[in-house]
Amino acid sequence: MTELGAFMPVCDSHRPFRRSARRAFTLIELLLVLVILAILATTVALKVVGRREQAQRTAAKQDLNTINTALTAFEIDNGRFPTTEEGLAALVQNPGNLPEWKAVLDKIPVDPWGHPYVYRCPGNGKDYDLLSCGPSGQEGTADNILP
Repeated sequence: MTELGAFMPVCDSHRPFRRSARRAFTLIELLLVLVILAILATTVALKVVGRREQAQRTAAKQDLNTINTALTAFEIDNGRFPTTEEGLAALVQNPGNLPEWKAVLDKIPVDPWGHPYVYRCPGNGKDYDLLSCGPSGQEGTADNILP
């Protein structure tokens, strides 16, 4: 044999030339890939859910700031804040007894979880209380959002 022939594969009739001993993935390999994909999907899903809640909290704070601005405009126009009974509806339609009333909001907003914002006047040590009850929808819980 020549030097070059020593490196070439030998194929004779007694031993057929094989390309590869394996042609498919084993069940264990497939399961391992599926487990890795499931872990990655769970990680991504948890991050997306966390971002969604953060976005909802930010939207609620922005709504509360908008309502605060509207309440200040109402107070400037009418010399007082709406009463608890009049509620935030007084920012959208005249409660009936205010000659200088002007609409300061197009509609009464609800928080990102579909709950109405809580408004009380007079407030607890302030002119008024304004808050979102957060995801739970219950006042006085840790997830309440203040302006």
